[in-house]
Amino acid sequence: MSARADRHSISDEESKRPLSTDVEKLLASLPDPDVGKSQEEKTAIDRKLVRKLDIQLVPWLSLLYLLSFLDRTNIGNARLAGMEEGLGMHGTDYNMTLTVFFIAYAVCEPLTNALLKRLTPRIFFTAIILTWGTIMTLTGLCTNYAGLLVARFFLGAAEAGLFPGVNFYLSCWYTGHEIGLRSAMFFSAAALAGSFGGLLAAAIALMDGVAGLAGWAWIFILEGLATVLAGAFCWWMVYDWPDTAGFLTPDERIRVQRRIILSKQNNTAEGFDKRHIYEAIKDWKTYGYMVIYMGCLTPLYAFSLFLPTIVAGMGYNGTMAQLLTVPPYACGAVVTVIAGFFSDYTMMRGWTNISTTAIGALGFVMLLATENPKVQYAGTFLGAVGIYPSVSNTLSWATNNTEGALKRAFAHGMIAGWGNLNGVVSSNIYITSQKPRYWTGHAVVLSYQVLFLLGGSLFMHFGLKRENNKRRTGKRDNMLEGLTEEEKLIKGDNRPDFLYTL
Repeated sequence: MSARADRHSISDEESKRPLSTDVEKLLASLPDPDVGKSQEEKTAIDRKLVRKLDIQLVPWLSLLYLLSFLDRTNIGNARLAGMEEGLGMHGTDYNMTLTVFFIAYAVCEPLTNALLKRLTPRIFFTAIILTWGTIMTLTGLCTNYAGLLVARFFLGAAEAGLFPGVNFYLSCWYTGHEIGLRSAMFFSAAALAGSFGGLLAAAIALMDGVAGLAGWAWIFILEGLATVLAGAFCWWMVYDWPDTAGFLTPDERIRVQRRIILSKQNNTAEGFDKRHIYEAIKDWKTYGYMVIYMGCLTPLYAFSLFLPTIVAGMGYNGTMAQLLTVPPYACGAVVTVIAGFFSDYTMMRGWTNISTTAIGALGFVMLLATENPKVQYAGTFLGAVGIYPSVSNTLSWATNNTEGALKRAFAHGMIAGWGNLNGVVSSNIYITSQKPRYWTGHAVVLSYQVLFLLGGSLFMHFGLKRENNKRRTGKRDNMLEGLTEEEKLIKGDNRPDFLYTL
């Protein structure tokens, strides 16, 4: 591991502490393949290994999430292409189609990571991708509002497992100081989906009348078929766990497992012990991150589902409105990766959230404060910069501070599930009668950013800092007294020698 990696994976004080008993046992079962090598040789091997993981894992997972986000948000582009008129929708019908998606998504999400561990990633990801791709394709064949509602509900249920599943999956391959950049690269696909979706929708909508189908229907059908095609390849492109990965040599499999253990994220195969789930439910940090994440996802979905509507409200329509949605998304994608790199390098997850949120809040103040289309459009750029980086950074922060694979998996499910439930709010705040200013929508997004994302990040940062100080000064040294070694293992990060990432 490089010197920089060592510096950011654990603190100097923490590195001086002896390894916990459970970590020693796990390392004893995985003999070090690099015994006798110099530090320079170990560093070179480690860098080569991480590059190999990046090439094999990140691009494909990013493509899957791009398709996922494209399939859930292309309804905004379909709306611009005449979907409401084609299906006889009126009033708040469009908002309800968004709402049912998030209800299904939020209900299914908390349990998906536990299911992933039971089924293995290859089976789990292949199954859900083929399922939601098929549903997306069939959405283009809907002939009435009721059919669209049913399709959106089942699309939400099928897509629920991808985002929390991939974030947990990445934590089983990368150490704490590496996860932020990889999560950011993965999540930047959401912004790229918005950018790509605008271009694609503008082109597909020109197929209006082909085979007797409207242009909006072809948006669903072609993008759904692309997802089905990706799902067909998923079985060969997704690997289960590091200890069985076919693209790694036997020694590389051991190295991946050892570096995860040494980064105090615990082993990937700890079994399905329900006590880890109870620890996630009892942990105050889980609920702190749930508050932060609701401040991430309500603005995210409001922005991604209604940006075409917002642009149309500025006086643009048709192909021009579709194309003008592209640049803000592209800007958001770039800043997401930059923020992920910065957050990994400094391990300042909280301050990264605070900084980007301030920029995003300014963007929505601009949208609220003026009728000038140019100023409003500039505000959408700042909005994207403030919204997208916080999503991946928050989950990386939760990953760093939740030890134990099953506890981390279930905590991610709770965090993501609660955040996505707030998509119901996002679906109902942009009211057609308020066009072109959309006072309620912009004000609610701004409130979520300031109260939950900014406020929650400040609370979590200073709360964790206070807890670290207690552990450094020995005030928590007796927190595990009277427990057996097995019971101590179940406690995960709730032990005196674990210092939290701020």
